[in-house]
Amino acid sequence: MFNNLEILDSIHLNFSSTGLFIINLTLGFIMFGIALDLNYKQFREVIAQPKSLLIGLTSQFLLLPLVTFLLVKIINPSPAVALGMILVASCPGGNVSNFISSLAKANVALSITMTAIATILAIVLTPANFAIWGSLYMKSSPLLRPLEIDPIRMFVTVVILMGIPITLGILFTRYFPVLAKKILKPIRIFSFLAFIGFIVMAFANNFDHFLNYIPPVFLIVLIHNGLGLLTGWSFAKILKRPAKDVRAISIETGVQNSALGLILIFNPKIFPPDLDLGGMAFIAAWWGIWHIISGLILAGFWSQKPTSEVS
Repeated sequence: MFNNLEILDSIHLNFSSTGLFIINLTLGFIMFGIALDLNYKQFREVIAQPKSLLIGLTSQFLLLPLVTFLLVKIINPSPAVALGMILVASCPGGNVSNFISSLAKANVALSITMTAIATILAIVLTPANFAIWGSLYMKSSPLLRPLEIDPIRMFVTVVILMGIPITLGILFTRYFPVLAKKILKPIRIFSFLAFIGFIVMAFANNFDHFLNYIPPVFLIVLIHNGLGLLTGWSFAKILKRPAKDVRAISIETGVQNSALGLILIFNPKIFPPDLDLGGMAFIAAWWGIWHIISGLILAGFWSQKPTSEVS
């Protein structure tokens, strides 16, 4: 079932730069809404007691790529699909994980701190993980290429999509606490509807491709994403982290910045247009849809379960 996926490689998916800009703009607003329920003290606690932070980053940048490598060795998909899985696993978490953590009653300050630090570390660790695990899986492939991530662009992304909205949200709550409390629920409702909109938009632009080829890819991403969530949860539980931290680490490990993967895949300086990249792009694109769905399902379950209980 998984070794006949070469047919995907010649497929070109449709993702516009305008759509990506709208998504980023909305994510910035969502981060502002998340920050209305935060304060600087929570972030100081994350840094002052960094055990959960270090466990989370280890889970994300070491354990997830390792688990992904073992998975591709077991299911043996086409080279492009395998490298797409390794690429996604090499990416950091994204803003989506912060929103899902807020719904799941996880440690949102830990989630945001992990995302910010992981995004900066990704400048080095994403190319390194892709090169190491990709070369271990196959000795040579035209798709196994050195990745180049612009450090300035990554820094600007962290500042614009996270730093500024979060700072504004915290300051807004500090100086306008009554108004912040009133608008918190409407903003969360809008955020949830916006995420549903992301899913609909992604399906609408590539509906025919997903309809024709989704069964095997759906199963691969379902297993891969599930293992990511389970890896983060298990690792944090074994090391006896608090329930809120366990949830945040699980979500950060299982909800990857697959948009970064797509940006790298569609960068002609890294992957020339004449290469057949459909398998890689299909995995990254479906990850971008599925991790929202799985994250919302998990958040719905955890939101009904007090963190005083065993997570």
